[in-house]
Amino acid sequence: MSEVVIRIENLSKEYRLGTISHGTLYQDLQSGWAKFLGKEDPNAKIGSINRGQLNSTNDRFCALKDISFDVCQGEIVGIIGRNGAGKSTLLKIISRVTAPTKGTIKVKGRIASLLEVGTGFHPELTGRENIFLNGAILGMHKREIEQKFDEIVKFSEIGTFIDTPVKRYSSGMYVRLAFAVAAYLEPEILVVDEVLAVGDAAFQKKCLGKMGTIAKEGRTILFVSHNMGAIQSICQRGIWINDGSIIEDGEISHVVNQYLQEGADKITGKKNWTGLQRPGNNWIKLHSVTLKDSKGNITSQINISEDAVFEIEYEVKEGVRAQFSLVLSDVNGFCIFGSLSNTEENVYHGKTLHAGNYLSKCYLYGNLLNNRRYYVSIIGMTDYWLDGFCADHVLSFDAMDDAKLKRDYPGEYGGVIRPKLVWETERLTQ
Repeated sequence: MSEVVIRIENLSKEYRLGTISHGTLYQDLQSGWAKFLGKEDPNAKIGSINRGQLNSTNDRFCALKDISFDVCQGEIVGIIGRNGAGKSTLLKIISRVTAPTKGTIKVKGRIASLLEVGTGFHPELTGRENIFLNGAILGMHKREIEQKFDEIVKFSEIGTFIDTPVKRYSSGMYVRLAFAVAAYLEPEILVVDEVLAVGDAAFQKKCLGKMGTIAKEGRTILFVSHNMGAIQSICQRGIWINDGSIIEDGEISHVVNQYLQEGADKITGKKNWTGLQRPGNNWIKLHSVTLKDSKGNITSQINISEDAVFEIEYEVKEGVRAQFSLVLSDVNGFCIFGSLSNTEENVYHGKTLHAGNYLSKCYLYGNLLNNRRYYVSIIGMTDYWLDGFCADHVLSFDAMDDAKLKRDYPGEYGGVIRPKLVWETERLTQ
C-alpha cells in the first residue's frame, strides 16, 4: 500500500461574518497568544464590528464541517462541488494559506499550489526572479532551479517576457508561468484550483497532460475543477464536497455521476442569489440566471426547433470591463460549447461598465440542441481575467423533440447537439 502523504482528521473551518478578518494563521496566532497571556484579543474589534459580540450561530459560517480523509503518494484526487461548498477553503488549509478552526492536518513533502491567478508571485519582480523566488520557498538550491529554468520558460510560452515584471503580464501569462513553476520545480504534492479555467483550451490540454506525467512519477495531485470532463480524464479518485461536508469519496466516475444526478434532481429554469450567497468577485455580483422560451416564459423545458434566451442579471460595484462566458455541458459533465458575451454586436463591447445593475442576454437559436438534458454554468471575468469566478451548474433544462426535424426517422439522433444544417442536392447526369 502506498504511503499516506496527506492526513486530515476532524477538520473544520469557521468564519465570523461581518468582519474583515479572514482567519489567517498570523491572526490566529495573535489571538491565541493574547489569550494565553490573559490580554485582550487584538483582533476582537475590527472596524465597527466587535468580534466578541458575535456569539450566535447566525454570525458564523462553517466552510468545512468535521471532515476526514487520507491521500496516498501518487494519487490524483479530483475535488468537486458547487460554489461555496468548501473546496477552495480545504485547499488553502492544505497549502497552509489559512489555519483550521479545529482538527489536524499532516502533510509529508513539499507543496506547490495554484490557488488563484498570481498566487506566490511578487508583482514587482520579473518572471525570471519569481521562478527563483518560488524555488527558494520550496527549499531548492539555486543550481537545482537553474537546471529546470529552460524547461519552465519553454512550457510557459512567455519567451521574451521572462525579464518583464509580472505585474505587466496578462492573466493568461500569469497562469502559464505559475503552472510551469509549480510543475517543474518538482514538489511532492501539487495543488491546483480552478485557476486553469483562465488559460486557453490548448494550454489546458497541455497542463492536463503534464499532470498525468507528474502522477506517473509518483507525485500527488489535488485538482479542483468544475470541468467534469477534465476531472474524469486524469483523476482516479473523487471527493464530492457539499455545504462543508464530504458527500462521496471513491472511484471518480461513480462520484461524478452521483454529483451530476444530484443536480438533475433539481432541474429549474431560474436561479436567484441573495446576500453572501451571490457568486462573484470584488467588482461583479450575480443576482440571477434565467432561461426563457420563445414566448418569454421562464422554463426548464425548451422546444428543440424554437429559439430561447438566457438572461444574466448582475451588479457592477465599480467601473470595470466585464464579460461572461455561458458554458453548456451534458449529463456526463463534458462541455458542449461556451459563448463569450464580449462580441462586437454587444453595445458594451470593450467598454467600461459603471456602477449599477445590468442585464446580459445570450440567445440560443432553435434547431441546435439534441433531445436530452443540459447544464448551464456561468463564468464571470473582469479586466484581463484578473479575477474570474465560476457559478457552476446554475441551471439545468431539457431540450424536447417536436419531431419537425426528425419527420419520419424512427430512431434517436446521436450526439449531444443536433444542428439543422443547410443541404442542397443537384442532378449531375441524365
